[in-house]
Parts: sequence; structure tokens; C-alpha cells
Amino acid sequence: MGYHNVQVRSLSVLHGSLKRYMNTLTSNGFISAHQMFDEMSNWDVVSATKTITRLVHENQNEKAISIFSRMLILGIRPNEFTLSTMINISIVQKDLNLGQQFHSFAIKTNLHSIVFVGSVLLNLYAKISTMDEASRAFRDTLEPNVVSFTSLMHGYLNKRMYQEALEIFQTMPTKSVVSWNAMISGYSQNGENEEAINLFIQMLREKFVPDHSSFPCTITAAANMTAVGTGRSLHACAVKFLGKLEIFVANSLISLYAKCGCIEDGHMVFDKLQERNIVSWNALITGYAQNGRGKEAIVLFEKMRFKGIRPNSVTYLGILLACNHIGFVEEGFSYFNHARKEDSKMLKAEHYACMVDLLSRSGRFDEAEKFISDLPFDPGIGFWKAVLGGCRIHSNVELGQMAARKILGLDPKDVSSYVMMSNAHAAAGRWDRASMVREKMKEKEMKMVPGFSWIEVKKEVHFFTSSDDRHREKDDIYEVVGFLLKHAMDRRFDGCFLI
Repeated sequence: MGYHNVQVRSLSVLHGSLKRYMNTLTSNGFISAHQMFDEMSNWDVVSATKTITRLVHENQNEKAISIFSRMLILGIRPNEFTLSTMINISIVQKDLNLGQQFHSFAIKTNLHSIVFVGSVLLNLYAKISTMDEASRAFRDTLEPNVVSFTSLMHGYLNKRMYQEALEIFQTMPTKSVVSWNAMISGYSQNGENEEAINLFIQMLREKFVPDHSSFPCTITAAANMTAVGTGRSLHACAVKFLGKLEIFVANSLISLYAKCGCIEDGHMVFDKLQERNIVSWNALITGYAQNGRGKEAIVLFEKMRFKGIRPNSVTYLGILLACNHIGFVEEGFSYFNHARKEDSKMLKAEHYACMVDLLSRSGRFDEAEKFISDLPFDPGIGFWKAVLGGCRIHSNVELGQMAARKILGLDPKDVSSYVMMSNAHAAAGRWDRASMVREKMKEKEMKMVPGFSWIEVKKEVHFFTSSDDRHREKDDIYEVVGFLLKHAMDRRFDGCFLI
């Protein structure tokens, strides 16, 4: 049912819609109709709205709806604040039909064009309907304010409609740091990292002062690009504008430095924090694990537990990853079993997959197979890829073939299983088998997604793929690579061959 249909509904529909909520409440013994009448007999719109707002804050949405229904019966006319609160309930409950009933009431009482109501209607349609309907609600609003523009812009960003979001942003009569933050976070959260950073830079150029909410998403964007130079600049910028870094900014910096391989810098940020939360510990533990420094991650984990901080699901995944990197099978089992004993709900499929990977990488295939057979759920592709990866390392071709069959049974178009199987044959010296697997890939017209690497030079990130010829300085790059290869070959016979 579209936006246009909202305008032709009868007000009685609203009463009928709300009545079912009242029936639910009275049948569950929450509140009686007689008691409600007694309590509301001397109320006015201010006291009723105040009560509704309190109930919503206490997450008692059904009771709030009951109060609203009684307001209508008693002839208490809701104002724009009452209606905005009620529409928000339909957003929280993801009930588009209920929201449209309130929209109908807003039109009939001529409240829909007031900015408070218009903005929340816009939010309703942006979150649980279409952007076309959200845009109509925006156009119906008289004198939309910065909140209206920001809500519409955020709706477009959440649906990855970047051009539309940018047009709204550029036409805003007045911008604020909140609207800039909305644009930056929208781009960053949808993986448009470079655009997010460029927007932050543009915000500075237009003399807006970033706040604590400006930095986490921007720093995360730099981390996703592993742009450590940009990250350091953002760190300096945060210190300049904020002085003392709030924990959310600091946690983003820890993750940034960890992803960029500068774990010591991340640890320095961690050490300077006066108060740390579980996210701070997780960022550093996982950072050490991802950088192959499992022993440091374990030391940090034990220090955290000594301080009385309870690990969560992310912490255990980080510590299992640490054990995986350094081949600590027994320690990995110990941590896994401790988590299962403490709260089995903490263990997700990723934790089980990490254990399979740990066992497979260590060549303990019988234990890996038993672990998979004892899983409390059906293993997905990731489990069999972990086994296949271990088979490649230890040249266990037979088990590798079985794992590959499992993978292809789950996803016949999975290219990586063919590649890993070919590599496993090659590692075992079975070149004919490796060639057969590659030929099968050609027959099925399966193409590998090329890997890529990148390097940051003077705060600019350069991306490369295999046999890349798109870079503007490709001729110079290949000339240097050729020189290095020739130099390496010349030194080969001196015992210094590097490649």
C-alpha cells in the first residue's frame, strides 16, 4: 500500500488498528480499560504526551499506543509531538501499516506538514518502505530543517543511492557537522572508503570543526584501505581538535594501526587510555593475532582476564586466531572449551571453523574430521576450505579431494576449491593431476578472481593486480621490477638469491 493510499483512509481505520493493541494489553492483564479511563479523565494533551514519551523510553510501546487510543476516545487532540512519538513506535516495531495509519491521522489533522512530524514520517518510509515515499514526505514538509535533510540523505545512503544523497547534501540550505558526519559514516559503512575520507577533508576545507563522531568512521575508512599515512594524519587531527581522545576514537585508531601492521602504535594508543572497554582489548588482541604475534595476544588476553574483564565472543575468536597463527593446538582447545563451559552461546560458526583450521594446519586431520562430525550444525564451505588448506600444506591429496567434493557439492561454482586442489597436487609433485584440475576449470569457463596488492606512497594508495597495465606509471614500475629481477639473478650464484 503506497504513500498515495495513506491520504484516503478513514480515521476509523486508525481506531480499529489501535483497538487490537488494547485487546492484547487487557487480555494479558497489563492494564484495564476502566483503570485507564479513571486515570485519564483529567488529562490534557501535555500530560498525555508526557506519559506516552515516558512509556516509549521504558520500551512499553503497547501501553503508549493504548494511551494514544484513549486520547482519541476522550477527545484529547494530539499535537505534533504526540504524533511524532507514535510514528517512531511504528518504526521501532517495523510496522509500516501502523505507521501509515498515523500518517493518515496526521493528514486529516493537518499535522503532516509540520517539520517534527514530516521528519519522522520521512524516517518511517526511508527505513521500512521506499525512498520514493520518503521523498514525498520530505516534499510535504513545510520549511524542512537540517534534521529533515539529514534523514533523507541518510536514507539514500543506506540504500546505496550515493548520487541522490550527494544531491540532497549539496542542496541543504545550511550544513552542520552532524550532516557532514552522516555523509561520511554513510559512505564508510557501505565500503566507499576513499569517498568518506575525501568528504572529511572537504569538511575541513569548508571550516567545519569535526567532533568526536566525525573520526571513528573516517579512521575506519582509512583502516579498510590500510592507508597508514592517512590514518596518522587523522590521528594528529583528532588530537588537535579533540584534545583528549574518547574511547570510540581511540578504539578506531587501535584497529587502524593493527590492520596496517603498526601494532606497536596501536598498543601505544591503548596504553594511553585511562578507561578501556572490551572493544579496546579485543582490538589489540585481534590486532596481535592478525599480525602473526600470537604469543603477545595470549599474554594480553591473560592480562585482561586477570583484571576481571570478561571475554566475549569477539575476544575468543581473536585468541583462537592467535593460537592458529602459532600452531598452539592444545592452548586453542583449552580456550575453546573454557568458552563453551562459560557460555556456549558465545561460540559461533567462526569459532568452530577456526578450530578446524587450527587442527588442519597442524596436520591433525583425524581430529579435524571428528571435530567436524561432532558439530552442532551442518558445516559450511568455510570448514571444508580449512581442511583443504591444511591438506595443501601437508600434501594430503586424498583427504583434500574429499574436502573439494564437499565444497563443490555446496557450491558447484566455487573457483577457489579448484585452485586449492590444483595447488595441493602441485605441492605433492603430481603435476599431471594439477594440470587436469586446471583443464577442468577451463572447460567449465571458471575464472579466478585476481588477487591484488597495494602500497601507500605520499598518502596516496596505489592498487595492483597480476599483470596490471593500468597504472599511470606502469612503464617506470616494470623497468624497476626488471632491474630488481636481473640484480637478483646476478646474485643468485653468490648464495644471495632472494626471489
